This record gives sequence, structure tokens and C-alpha cells, in this order.
Amino acid sequence: MALVSAMALFDTIGPSPFLDGFTLRDFTPPGGPRIRFAVAGEGPPLLLLHGHPQTHVTWRKIAPALARRFTVVAMDLRGYGDSAKPEGGADHVNYSKREMARDPVALMAALGFRRFDVAGHDRGGRVAHRMALDHPDAVRRLAVFDIAPTATMYARTDKDFATRYFWWFFLIQPHPFPERLIASDPEYFLRTHIDGQSKTPGATESEAFAEYLRCYSDPATRHAICEDYRAAAGIDLDHDAADAGTRVQAPVLALWGALGTVGRTYDVLETWRDKAVEVSGRALDCGHTLQEERPEEVLDELLAFFGG
Repeated sequence: MALVSAMALFDTIGPSPFLDGFTLRDFTPPGGPRIRFAVAGEGPPLLLLHGHPQTHVTWRKIAPALARRFTVVAMDLRGYGDSAKPEGGADHVNYSKREMARDPVALMAALGFRRFDVAGHDRGGRVAHRMALDHPDAVRRLAVFDIAPTATMYARTDKDFATRYFWWFFLIQPHPFPERLIASDPEYFLRTHIDGQSKTPGATESEAFAEYLRCYSDPATRHAICEDYRAAAGIDLDHDAADAGTRVQAPVLALWGALGTVGRTYDVLETWRDKAVEVSGRALDCGHTLQEERPEEVLDELLAFFGG
């Protein structure tokens, strides 16, 4: 299916105010939640998945350049940004990475792309990891930013990690405890979270922060985020345990911030070589949000890895 004809399947929102040259659209897969995404470019398909507490806007510094080589699709994960926010369901199953991975696979298929490259930061990297396991025919190459595998990070938890990544243990508390506490001052929580993880002052400009805050100010978003983390500490670990003997077949590029918690806590390449057959990567001189802190280096790495 050609991209132009496929666009008839989607609701057009308008030009993206953050990703130059991109158009915002909505897609609702059968039986799935409505997904907001930005799309531009021509060439091989490349999917970009954001993390917490960002949205697809986190790719604003590199997506336009990537769109000169690729058809770039940057989407808001379910529960985040302007995508729909379904209820969590039993065992928070609707925010399991298995369910969250179905959305981008359906979106890319509707765009005419049965096989594509994917780059995921933070939570988006965890969704992409599960996607590569559950949909190996769909993922050609996989890039993950500033994460070690979820099961590995929980298994190796110690006081230092629990202190640095306190939200992994705060957000999983039963509803409505974390939701109500964050509701008392969402801007303070968001600012503290972003500033604590970024090691590059000004990397998240005031306009981008305001956009993240707009989304984070929605109680449904905050609840969905907690459900995402609750799933990660429960049903996702069950899925990972069931697949413990399965390795990602797609080549994996792991990039991380040398100044961040992941880079200081783990041998990142070693953690991924336990989960995938082919792994390469390196540290960048920054904190957690590589694409915002070191966009030019990230762009070079992705162009080389994805063959742009």
C-alpha cells in the first residue's frame, strides 16, 4: 500500500508544531486505542517511540533530518501524549509491553509497512524490545536508548538504583496513591523528574517542557503512566520469564548516557548481549535523554545503523 493512499485511513489533525515538516494524524486499530502520530518523509520506514515523561515531541531535534532519508513515524504510546488512555484492566494487562507493542505494529501495517526499523527511548525502548520478541518479522533493526532490559534491572536492584530510580517503585504503588500525590503539583514532579535525568541544561526547551506539562496535567495520563509502570513490575516480568530463552534476532544498537544512572550502574552492552544475538553501541557524554541532549551524535548513529 502506498503511503499516500494509506493516509485515507487516518484522521488528519494538522501540521506538527514541534516536528518541522511533519503532519499529525490519528489512527484507531480494530479493537485498539486511538493513536496520535506524526509522519513525514519518503524512503525506508523508521518508527520512533518515546519514553516517560515525554511524548513523540522528544524527537523534534532529529526527526526532520531523518525524514530526508526515511519515512519517519513518531507516535505517542497508548496512555501518553494525545493517544487514548484505556483502563489498565486485570493485572494492568492493557499497559503490558505486549499490548503496547501491538499498537505500533498495527499502525505501521496500516501505513503499508510490514517490516521496519525502530528506535525507542526509555519506555519506548521497552515496548520495542517486546515488539522484537513478539513480532520478529516486523522489526528489521532495533535501537534502544538508555535502558538495560527490564527484567535485568529489577533482578539487580540495589539501594543505589532504588534511590536514583525511585519512581520505578513509587509509581507501581496501588491506585490512587501515586496518582493523588502527583496531582498535588504535577509541574513540580515533572520538572524534578526531567531535570534530574538530563545532564545537559537547556536540552528540554521551555516550549517542549510546556508541551510535556500539558499532557502530564491530564489525570488520565498520570493514571496511564502509573499503569505502565505497574505492568512493568508484574505482568511484563511474567512475559519476560516465559521468554527467557528467546533472544532478539534483529541487530540491536544500544546507546546510553555516560552520566546517567543506566550508564553508571550497568555494563549496558553485556545486558543486551544476554538478550539479543547481535549487539553494538556506545555511551554518549550526556544524561538520560540522548535525543534531546546530544541530537547530532544520535542522528549520526542512527543513520549509520539503519543504513541511511
